[in-house]
Amino acid sequence: MLTRETPTMIAGPSGQLEALWLDTPDARGVALICHPNPVQGGTMLNKVVSTLQRTARDSGLATLRFNYRGVGASAGSHDMASGEVDDAEAVALWLRQQYPDLPLTLLGFSFGGFVAAALGARLEAQGLTVNKLFMVAPAVHRLTAEHPPASNCPLILIQPEDDEVIDPQVVYAWSAALGRAHELLKVAECGHFFHGKLTDLKDLLLPRL
Repeated sequence: MLTRETPTMIAGPSGQLEALWLDTPDARGVALICHPNPVQGGTMLNKVVSTLQRTARDSGLATLRFNYRGVGASAGSHDMASGEVDDAEAVALWLRQQYPDLPLTLLGFSFGGFVAAALGARLEAQGLTVNKLFMVAPAVHRLTAEHPPASNCPLILIQPEDDEVIDPQVVYAWSAALGRAHELLKVAECGHFFHGKLTDLKDLLLPRL
């Protein structure tokens, strides 16, 4: 199995977007992974993002993670709203060109959970199918009428119970009010960045991917 990702530049709405692409031979699907808040230092090399990528790889998926505008070598500047979703949409459509027949799974951590969910809604509005959506310690408060979450794909929420960045109760309340079937997985004795709990995260993800 190939394990080394290839540095790639993808055309985005504000210029080139820096990405890491694992083009898995005979992949059964493709995973797009969205990173946390760039204003707080989030990048595609975040350790939770790296865990999501490795787990998707180990489940037989081709993977792509990328830096939003203004992060790393990606052009542009932070928007912290529609702009990052625009970037994710450009990357998703690039992936569809590479893998027109493979199912697309979206994964996002923290702010990236918002981006992945809002991206899923955009893709569904275009008539594209999202295979699954994984939101890890997600910034659900950013999901609004302007940026609704995907509504047709299977949804898995993974929330640390001792999250010091995203209030777990906000995520639980959002989950309870969602009004559609989904899975909510709570990780006990775990903070936002899954210190000492990355193996637990992988164990939750792997059978669901």
